[in-house]
Amino acid sequence: MSTNPSRFVLLAALLLAAVNLRPAITSLSPVIERIAEELSLSRGLISLTTALPVLCMGLLAPLAPRLALRFGLVRTVLCCLLLISLALLLRLASHIPLVLIGTALLAGSAIAVAGPLLSGFIKQHFAWQNGGILAAFSLAMAIGGASGAVLGLPVTHLLSNDWTLGLSFWAIPALLAALLWFRLPNTRPETGAQSASLPWHSGRAWLITGFFAVQAGLFYALATWLLARYLEVGFSDLRIHFLFDAFMLVSLPSAWVLPWLAQRLNAHYPLLLVSALCSLLCLVFITFFPLLWPELFALLLGFGLSGSFALSLVLPLHEAHSPLEVSRLSAMMLCAGYSLGSLTPILLGIGRDLFGNYQMPFLLLCLFALLLSALAAALQPRKH
Repeated sequence: MSTNPSRFVLLAALLLAAVNLRPAITSLSPVIERIAEELSLSRGLISLTTALPVLCMGLLAPLAPRLALRFGLVRTVLCCLLLISLALLLRLASHIPLVLIGTALLAGSAIAVAGPLLSGFIKQHFAWQNGGILAAFSLAMAIGGASGAVLGLPVTHLLSNDWTLGLSFWAIPALLAALLWFRLPNTRPETGAQSASLPWHSGRAWLITGFFAVQAGLFYALATWLLARYLEVGFSDLRIHFLFDAFMLVSLPSAWVLPWLAQRLNAHYPLLLVSALCSLLCLVFITFFPLLWPELFALLLGFGLSGSFALSLVLPLHEAHSPLEVSRLSAMMLCAGYSLGSLTPILLGIGRDLFGNYQMPFLLLCLFALLLSALAAALQPRKH
């Protein structure tokens, strides 16, 4: 295929970015307390619906380069999109707890493989790494995550207030993305002297993986339990959903502006540190002073975490040279990163069951944000 990709190729990649990463998970957030009550599940157990897909996204990510080498990148991604669609459609029967958890496993498995391949696809077709293109992909990912969280409740209300229909609705964009990828020609990476093994021996790769793991854990923990934290301190339902929507929607400008600014100013790594410190500051206030300027800190937290996510996702594009190398580094980052990050929502759910409140579990998030800032500082290029 030409190195100057068509608009159709760009659209297919952007739609995959929007569908692949978050809607299957974040669409649960607005109704998670309702699901827990209706199905009589503990908070620790219901948090598995968020944690299991993230864990699968970690454990199965190393399969992505191998599957692309064997079956071709496009064909592998297409199969993943069909599996995501199937998992979401099966949520029509998710009044059965086993089905709800099983669909989380199925969706997470497909997302695990498609994620690293998307990074390789971007490197293959957009190797020139224009700041606008990278910002567009980050924005598409943010739109996917924000759509699942912000529109989850309105969609459920429109569909007879049936949360199973609300969860299954997100199969529609996944099927649309599959139709676009069905029209793309199948390609296999040029292997040469390369292999599909991951760079486990690289200290730099582990730094990148650690940063991604902590920010992923923070995001998925907050996507699961931030609404509950605001509910605990006595805010009205209207204000709670406004704060959560602000947290999610501010990710849209953040996902666009920060990657574009990083490319424009050649300041990718300094902006990683700024985003991490911003998240730390906001979590301290939400944990200890939740009534103080909650709208401001919800917005700043969404901006900081979305910026960390967007900037970390494109780190492999800056660190590796070929599409296969990008996929390998992305696979390692997603493998260890999501495997570790998946534990955070469970830890918060268990902490809530043990302590009877969310302040102590949120203190743990503050410590994670401090670690995130330390890793961002360690990633800064050394001056010679």
